[in-house]
Formats: sequence, structure tokens, C-alpha cells
Amino acid sequence: MMTRERLRLIADEAKRLAGVTANGMHKVNDGSGLHGLYLQVAGPRARSWVYRYTRAGKARDLGLGSAFLIPLADAAAAADEARILHAKGGDPVEERKAAKTALRLARRGGITFRQVAEEYIGQHAPSWRNAKHRQQWESTLSTYCYPKIGSLPIQEIDTAMVLDIIRPIWLTKTETASRTRGRIEMVLDYATPQFREGDNPARWQILKSKLPKREKFARVEHHAALPYADIPAFMTDLRTRGSISAKALEITILCCLRTSEVLGAEWTEIDLDAGLWTIPAARMKAGKEHRIPLSKRALGILRELDSRRESSLVFPGQRVGKPLSDAAMSKVLDLMNRSDLTVHGFRSSFKDWASEKTNFANEISEAALAHAIDSKVEAAYRRSDMLEKRKRLMSAWGDYCGYEVNNGSKVVPIAAHR
Repeated sequence: MMTRERLRLIADEAKRLAGVTANGMHKVNDGSGLHGLYLQVAGPRARSWVYRYTRAGKARDLGLGSAFLIPLADAAAAADEARILHAKGGDPVEERKAAKTALRLARRGGITFRQVAEEYIGQHAPSWRNAKHRQQWESTLSTYCYPKIGSLPIQEIDTAMVLDIIRPIWLTKTETASRTRGRIEMVLDYATPQFREGDNPARWQILKSKLPKREKFARVEHHAALPYADIPAFMTDLRTRGSISAKALEITILCCLRTSEVLGAEWTEIDLDAGLWTIPAARMKAGKEHRIPLSKRALGILRELDSRRESSLVFPGQRVGKPLSDAAMSKVLDLMNRSDLTVHGFRSSFKDWASEKTNFANEISEAALAHAIDSKVEAAYRRSDMLEKRKRLMSAWGDYCGYEVNNGSKVVPIAAHR
């Protein structure tokens, strides 16, 4: 405990030091009658406490923290502790290093792969474009990683363990295996050097010689898609279902969008007069604004929903202020006895139809799907989103989806598309 007299001296010294502005090391009277405590000034916003002592004939500095955050009384108490340790033959700087190392080793020994992975997700998820990305991370790790290495100390994860996760799905689920390996690598990188040391055993350069080689264009998993020839019959059935989930699925198919892009739609993005839907870059997978020319049928659905809108969301869910769930459209497929299909697969149906049944150039249908351009050279030259050409393509797709199939299996155009 400090005496009242020492605390008074410290208070007076603190007032004096407040007026010190010159850069350098300034001696501090901490009321102990001893020397060693300094105020280090390196700029208007860089002031810190330092305890300086001599060890083996050399001066050593022990940082005691920012003078903006730590009161002089606390710095004086820390200096006292360092003086006592030094007087007993210890080295305050080395003692601090040893304490930090011991703490790191203790944490390393107890923290598991799952704990680090969950911390990584928690830290990075706010910067991800949508909640679905987080769900994909959690699903991949829960399915393939946690059962095998989730409870193991992060430091113990080695190449053999990573291979035990990747090998069973390497050839049958190529894309999933690749993403799983990449996510393990990112988690282990995140843990280094705080919780582990050494090379990252999930790095591709380490694993590639230990896995069977794949063909350059190995087939990867594809989302289950409906053949485009069956689209008219499917859409005829879908139009008989009046739920908002069914409307969302129909819009998703007509506009060739991803689930998250539809569910997150707000009325401010849609210009019904111009027949144009503009999705901001923040909601797009490629991080680039996407304009969608609306076909007659798509525009009709949106006008119907607009006439009875109750919130800023185009497809509101049951909870106030929340959109439909990610599973809403999949449930519609289940009700239609088409659980063999995926919502994302309809983008493939559109692509196959555009390639085989129209004369539109490939880049037009790619732009309609908002696919990122792999070639940097091509991306530099293709500055336009080809909206006018896409208007004709989307109108043709809307007409094709709008054909009605009757009981006699004849295709009859519905009134809105004659």
C-alpha cells in the first residue's frame, strides 16, 4: 500500500508531466526515492511508461503501458514490482517473456480444433456477404471435420489427419473435398502462431503428392437440375400454387437468380415502371451490381406482390422484418414431389436452354447468370452488362417458362405471353 504522502507526490508529478511535450525519455519522480521510471514521449499521441534498469552492464527497458491508459500511480506500483524482482537477481524483461510463453503453451495444450474454428467463423462471418456462407462453413466442418479432429488439440493436427478427412470424398465429392481442405487450412493458419507452430498440414503443396491425381477437367458435383424440355410442365404446376414461397421460386427461375439474391430482395431495388430489378453489389456473389430485365410474367408476379406489400421485403417470412427462410423454396419442391431437384439447379436448366434452343451468344447468358469472368483480359474489355440484349433473352426465357401444358400434353401459350 502506498502512503498518503507518496500518493500526493505522485499526483503533483502527474500534473508536471502533463505539460511535458518534448520527445525523449523523461525521468519520473514516483515518490519512492529511487530511480528507473521514465515517461517516454514519441509524439502527441505516443506517451508510455518505461522502467529502465541495468543487467550485465547493459541498459534494459521494460514497457509498462500507455500513459494515456495507465495512471502514474499504477505505473509506479509496476516499477516497484520490477525493482524487487531485479534486486532478487531476476530479469524483469525475460520474466515477462517467459510468462507470455507459458500462457501461450497452456492455451495451446487445451484449445481444440473446433474451438479455433468457431472463433475463426465468429471473427470473419460479419465480413461475409450473406448468412448462407456461414452455414456452408459450419455444415462442412460439422460433417467432415469435427467428428474426426474437432475435439483434438489444435497443435496435434497433422497431415495424416487431414488426409483422413479428405481422401474418402476426394474423387466422389471433388468440390466439397477441395473446399473442406481450404477451410481446414484457413483455420490452422488462423491458429498460428498463437496456438500452434510449424507448417500448415492442410496446405495444398504438402497434400497434392499424397492424393490421387484428377483429370484436368474432373467432373465435380452439380446441383440436381431439371431438363429444360420439362420446364414448361413444371412451371404450369408451380403456377397453381399460390404461396409466397411458390412465388419466390417462380421469380428465382424466371430471373435466373440464386436463392439468397431473391430472399434478400427489397422493394427499393425494383423499378416496376421500368421493368428493372437492380441488385446491389453487396448482395451478389461476384460482388458486382446486377441488373435484371423483368419478363412479363416476372413483372406480373411482382406487381401482384406489390399490391399487397406489408414491409420493405419483397418476400417476407413469418417473423416480422425477416425474409423467407433458405428452406422455403426447397419445401415447395418437396410439396410438388420434386425433392430430386435443387433450386440452384434451375440456373443450369436456363443455361442448357439458352445454349441449345437460342442463338444468343454465350456471354449474354453468362451475364444473365451474373457469372464472374475468369479471364482478366476479357473482363477488362467487357465493361457493359449487355442489358438490351439480355432484355430479349429474358423475355424469350419468360415466354418459354410461360407455356402451359394441358392434360393432353400439348403446349399452349398462356394469355400473358401471346
